[in-house]
Amino acid sequence: MKIHVNRESLVPILTKVGGVVERRQTLPILGNLLILAQNDSIRITGTDLEIEVCAKLTLQVEQPGETTLPARKFVEICRALPEGTDLSLKVENDRVSLVAERSRFTLSTLPANDFPTMAEHEEMRSLCIDQKALKRLFEKTAFAMANQDVRYYLNGLLLELKPDSLVAVATDGHRLAKMEEKLSLNIDETVQVILPRKTVLEMIRLLGNDESKEVQLDISEKTFRAAIGDDVLVTSKLVDGRYPNYDQVIPPAPEYIAYLDRDNFKQALFRASILLNEKYRGVRFDLDQGRLKLQAQNPEQEEAEEDLEVTYSQEPMVIGLNVNYLVDVLSVLEEDTVEIGFKDSDSSVILRNKDKEMEIFVVMPMIL
Repeated sequence: MKIHVNRESLVPILTKVGGVVERRQTLPILGNLLILAQNDSIRITGTDLEIEVCAKLTLQVEQPGETTLPARKFVEICRALPEGTDLSLKVENDRVSLVAERSRFTLSTLPANDFPTMAEHEEMRSLCIDQKALKRLFEKTAFAMANQDVRYYLNGLLLELKPDSLVAVATDGHRLAKMEEKLSLNIDETVQVILPRKTVLEMIRLLGNDESKEVQLDISEKTFRAAIGDDVLVTSKLVDGRYPNYDQVIPPAPEYIAYLDRDNFKQALFRASILLNEKYRGVRFDLDQGRLKLQAQNPEQEEAEEDLEVTYSQEPMVIGLNVNYLVDVLSVLEEDTVEIGFKDSDSSVILRNKDKEMEIFVVMPMIL
């Protein structure tokens, strides 16, 4: 195998693929990237056995072939080369020589035949959605996914396919995020799949914000596949489990509703949280007509207090909420006005932008 490629063409491809390769792995081959050189293109693949990312780069190949290279070393070498550098890659026996101007590197290889690939033979449902819309679904909800929870199905994101919409839901048991995108999916029944946490984060990283570009999704009982443009293919296993009924977690229409300026609210929470310790992140909300008082305390008896103007004309309300969860929600809301709905001091609160019915965020209360 022998190829010549420009650094500026190669680095973006390596960045897309290299993110799935773990620094620590049980099999040495999983620390490598598979490079397949055909007559008019090269394909570079990385995997951790749960998710696989394959990226294509069109170029004239001098000598076709295939090999695997240590991912971290190959990526770091290419990034460290000067901009505009032309790179030659040649396979000789069990070694690969990389030559770029006055720089020369020799890397060890492992057999390409030993590289695991995620072949798919199941019947799959296909749909197309623009990249920006799908990225929005993931970005608005991913923060609420659990991380290393024993309830393994919470360590991921629910993707629900309905005849007229695509819904993303994530929860860690203390908060919930739901986002819905109206689409005509041409299906007769609702289908639910759970994407692993790493797959969701990789999709956010790889998807673009261009509404004119689509991504094709192929989904089966065990596999999720996304073709992003013409050059990137993501294949992932699905989480085997049943996601909890999220409709039971979402409170009914709130009895009390307050409206706040998002930026002022977020900054006040940041300031109040300075005095909180790492274990207890609760902030007391004292809501009354026209004002909201935030209070934070720590074991050293230090206190922070913030007063905010709000649009609220109902009965006084006192509730404790986790400041980190609130900041996470405010970070994905886009409009200036935030709507917060309450039932009572012991019930979950609903946050969303005013008049945004397709998105909803739920935060459970804390004991004051």
